[in-house]
Amino acid sequence: MNNLDLPNTLTDNISSAQIRLPTCDLNRDLAFFQDTLGFKLDKIFPADDPAVAILSGHGLCLRLERGANDPPASLRIICDTPQAFADGNSNLTAPNGCKIEIVAASSPMVQPDTKHAFSVRRLRDGAPWVIGRAGMHYRDLVPDRLGGAIIASHIRIPDGGPVPDMVHYHTIGFQLIYCYHGWVRLVYEDQGPPFILNAGDCVIQPPEIRHRVLESSDNLEVVEIGVPADHETTIDHTMELPTSTVNPERIFEGQQFCHAKAAEASWQPFRIKGFDCRETGINEATGGVANVVVVKVAVGCNSSAPITTQHNTDILFNYVLKGSMTLTGEDNYAHTLEPGDAFVVPPAYNTQYSACSDDLEILEVSLPGVFDTTAGSR
Repeated sequence: MNNLDLPNTLTDNISSAQIRLPTCDLNRDLAFFQDTLGFKLDKIFPADDPAVAILSGHGLCLRLERGANDPPASLRIICDTPQAFADGNSNLTAPNGCKIEIVAASSPMVQPDTKHAFSVRRLRDGAPWVIGRAGMHYRDLVPDRLGGAIIASHIRIPDGGPVPDMVHYHTIGFQLIYCYHGWVRLVYEDQGPPFILNAGDCVIQPPEIRHRVLESSDNLEVVEIGVPADHETTIDHTMELPTSTVNPERIFEGQQFCHAKAAEASWQPFRIKGFDCRETGINEATGGVANVVVVKVAVGCNSSAPITTQHNTDILFNYVLKGSMTLTGEDNYAHTLEPGDAFVVPPAYNTQYSACSDDLEILEVSLPGVFDTTAGSR
């Protein structure tokens, strides 16, 4: 059950909620909270020697109470124009010791500089699964997150059925959901009725598009990529999905929603000789921010003669979907990779794919989407 589904008997029974703050000098605290912070006085008692004052403002209800044993709290006041509030102060302390932090309502998304590294994360190494948002299980695929530039997660829902999710959006530069196993039912702002994302399908979630996870199969597994790693998820309590409007061409912060279906894809030669790939249309949908392809061994490929290559894109993430392969880096250490393993190749770094099984499939995510690959040297 989520907050939008609370029974009326519970919500109707609540009149208000208060944050209690201690005070030793009610008159001084009242003056500060009213004159400096803009709260209004709603109640005060007893009349002959006031000990309690109830104030409201900015979505809060405060109870200043003389003799309360509570420690001083910290309040964050979110302003459209912080410099026009409280004489431009960003940090204040009330007479009762309460700390006041005044911050901007919206801050620009910051994309950290990528800290490039060659990284391999194998499923069998036993990275921990943690319980994340809406009860989903998360496994980190890029442990150092390249300095905060990217988060890559293997996400699973063991028990199918309704998902306790809410309508929400992400303040993000790029986000991919690739369905690895099972299926999940999703709904997106302006994209029509809910639909099923099947194994092999993927979607990108443009910045701030409202969406909701509705239902999943048993043992659902997806791979999720987010750039940057540290980004906000905001619940939208007012929008209902699906929306009454359908506008699949809508642009969200320069990107367009894209639903790539494996059953409709065609294969073509990959940028590395001996492999084929199926495109997803994500490079075009993101305006070149990122691209996503699924790679497989080309029919009749001579895998006994692997090619050493390097690239010049900023982030190149790979996840083994099927089969097996050997990945060798510049240290000449050979990594045997299987389904569930992930690796990141930094720019200008020589790698070699070899011993590829005939059923090998790899999910490759690149940012930006267009880049060069050249033959390297060992």
